[in-house]
Amino acid sequence: MIPPLKEIVIVGGGSAGWMTAAALSSLLAPKDVTITLIESDEIGIVGVGEATIPDILNFNQMLGIDEADFIRATNATFKLGIEFIDWGRQGDRYIHPFSGHGVDMNGFDFHQFWLHSQTAGNSHPIDDYSLCAVAARHGKFVHPDPNPRSIRSHIRYAYHFDASLYARYLRTYAEKRGVRRIEGKIKAVVQAPETGHITELKLEDGQSVAGEFFFDCSGFRSLLLGQTLGIGYVDWSHWLPCNTAQAVPSSHTGPLIPYTRATAKTSGWQWRIPTQTRTGNGHIYCRDFMSDDEAASVLLSGLDGEALASPRVIRFTTGHRQAFWDKNCIAIGLSAGFLEPLESTSIYLIQEGVSRFISLFPNASLPNVFRDEYNRHMRTEFEQVRDFIILHYAATERADSPFWNYCRNMSIPDTLKHKIALFREGGRAFRHEDELFSRPSWVAVFLGQNINPRAYDPVVANLPPADVMASVESMREAMIDAVRQMPTHEAYLAKYRIPRAG
Repeated sequence: MIPPLKEIVIVGGGSAGWMTAAALSSLLAPKDVTITLIESDEIGIVGVGEATIPDILNFNQMLGIDEADFIRATNATFKLGIEFIDWGRQGDRYIHPFSGHGVDMNGFDFHQFWLHSQTAGNSHPIDDYSLCAVAARHGKFVHPDPNPRSIRSHIRYAYHFDASLYARYLRTYAEKRGVRRIEGKIKAVVQAPETGHITELKLEDGQSVAGEFFFDCSGFRSLLLGQTLGIGYVDWSHWLPCNTAQAVPSSHTGPLIPYTRATAKTSGWQWRIPTQTRTGNGHIYCRDFMSDDEAASVLLSGLDGEALASPRVIRFTTGHRQAFWDKNCIAIGLSAGFLEPLESTSIYLIQEGVSRFISLFPNASLPNVFRDEYNRHMRTEFEQVRDFIILHYAATERADSPFWNYCRNMSIPDTLKHKIALFREGGRAFRHEDELFSRPSWVAVFLGQNINPRAYDPVVANLPPADVMASVESMREAMIDAVRQMPTHEAYLAKYRIPRAG
């Protein structure tokens, strides 16, 4: 019998470390496996990931977390999607909603009917047919109705929250389930001379921590996978040239909106994420086209409220490690790679990295086939998210700055070229290999950034225009009526007795 893993060590805290610790401790009994997490309060965390996508609900439910308790503990608000401003052209704005558009009919995608109705004079944007988008625009929110016949059953949502509070919340969760936390800095990493496997971590205070399997959650340093095991980095700067972010919190100035806002700027973009107590803001840009001082000025001039701190600068290179699992070590979070948070995927990629390991949970022999499958899956996840983010930059008509001229003319991956061609020729959008972003997400960005099909489904095209117009109009009216009956986002949050700042 091959023995099971007995000792797991996690290096680093933050969202990545404590999500890993919480997930493992929810499934493994302390008597079977010891889980130790090493972190230092002296080493700060990046902690700017405050916006999520609906998959976070699955992770919290897996842990058995009570939603109301989570919302109170993390200063969370609800999120129905992301609004994009000035991306396709200056003056454009659209919402990438979490719900789909309309209802598919007779086996055909709703957007095909919407395209047909446009030729018959329908001037309403595709946003008007998404319940989440309409609710977001009106500042409304309610939980999904469990009755599948209800229009409210189409609601999908996520959260905005304070990432540092989420890490603290998961720390409490994990420690209650037997995870041991050690405060300290790592001085040396010991490897087995025969295999190169990591065997022990030596701390500055003289402690030694042995383990059979290690998770590198040390952030951009990638102390174990990058520095110790020497795994190189796949650089995607050619496609995603932004390489710096500045982040700053600001005070609230109005009702808490239930969506993230991403506004394109001359050399990047600015985010706005409302939590209960403050608004998270950041400016992501390329230093080849803009200085740090210019970027700080853009950030501060674009705040809705008073800045509550000085901007914090974060350097990064988009891409990922050449392998996510090598020998007896897996990198999670920033140690594994970085994709800018344009579509709020940072927390998701942490979640997916942990979940995929759990689904492949190895014995002490660490079979190579498990490692290879993990690396294949995570590489595919990163590449699919990469393509979706590149789409926002490449599908632009902006020519007002050198940065946008570069983005408009840069080469793009063949996988993305293929998706764009399919949609441009006939409005076709398909989901490949269970990728994160589904057809409605691609349709929202394609249409939102003016990639308009030259033709649409010929079967739908043969339907009487008046009938199609009546069908899509009835859906639009149903959305408006449903949203009219919803409470405001502010009023709905009051159910949780959440104190409102300012």
